[in-house]
Amino acid sequence: MIKYLSMVVGLVFLLSACAPNFNKEEEVKTEDAENNTETAIIPNYKISDDYYKVVVPFKASEARGLVVNNLNTRYDMAEFETGLMRVAQNAYDPDTYYFQEGQYLDSSTITKWLYRNGSENDKDKVGLNPGNNEQPIYLAHVLEHNYLIKTDDNSLKLGGISIGLALNSVYNFEEEGQASKQVTIDRADLENEGKKIAAEVVKRLRKIEGLEKVPIIISLFEQKESSSVVPGNFLAYSKVDESSSNVGDWQALNEKYVLFPNSNSDYKDDADAFSYFKQDIEEYFPNFNGVVGRAFYVNNKMHSLSIEIPIQFYGEAEAVGFTQFVAGQVMEHFPPNDQSSVQVSITSVYGPEALIIRDVDDEEPFIHIYQ
Repeated sequence: MIKYLSMVVGLVFLLSACAPNFNKEEEVKTEDAENNTETAIIPNYKISDDYYKVVVPFKASEARGLVVNNLNTRYDMAEFETGLMRVAQNAYDPDTYYFQEGQYLDSSTITKWLYRNGSENDKDKVGLNPGNNEQPIYLAHVLEHNYLIKTDDNSLKLGGISIGLALNSVYNFEEEGQASKQVTIDRADLENEGKKIAAEVVKRLRKIEGLEKVPIIISLFEQKESSSVVPGNFLAYSKVDESSSNVGDWQALNEKYVLFPNSNSDYKDDADAFSYFKQDIEEYFPNFNGVVGRAFYVNNKMHSLSIEIPIQFYGEAEAVGFTQFVAGQVMEHFPPNDQSSVQVSITSVYGPEALIIRDVDDEEPFIHIYQ
């Protein structure tokens, strides 16, 4: 059975099986970082009960665009931003908090924090990376998200912030007269250095007007090398109480992205299922350029699988027939369960052709064929 989607969202794996929540649109008062009062609207539509409503009009971050310059791949950019929202749910309930991009850390501040401490650029000595050139650049980017709560007088105020620290998994050492050398940074060392940086960041946040007494959740993200075709992952997070300037206990996060086809014995059952799926696609349609899957694992269990199938079509009927066949193979090789969702994107040289989504526990897939 084909169900057409009216809108395709990029954050599809954050959707839950719950029905969308439609409520009456609310108009509220809010204050910006400079204490200016403005009128804002809480939308009447929320994607799911596990996702945050975004206050409108949308306020762009003061550091907007830096993530593109500082992270290695588009995969890391997407995961760092959406994953930071996912981590925030450990501190801020999506039913009572509203999302807003960061309003307190501007581009200049973040750029200065990324310098090597005491380097030629770091005249104010605020750089958070090691001053010794023989040590790696650990910190690649700092991302801020704000979470608002509603008060008794129907206003919105800052209820907490989330800070993500993107860390380098590899570093390119350059020595005079020699070729650049890429070195993998030990995971334990990286996490240890990240925690030290986090402690300093929290102390600095407390000195910013408006952030003196708000809860903070701060997390560490390990980005992949520039050649990677899968994103990095979050390593750990810590909650900082509104009355504290010290980072307390860290909670480890067991998350990982895996590329399929893959012979990794840690995920043999999933790898075999993907291989059989790929084999059936190849038998049906020989004019393919490869079937690739990216699986996201949480605590060693698949949480979501995104599959890309590039095909050369020669007619609309061919596209429809192939899409129906693929949908059937999705349900056969990745049957409904209460843990993972599957998304298949079928494309051609002309762009997107079809989208298939089998959400958690869905007995039938959602299918959209682009016109």
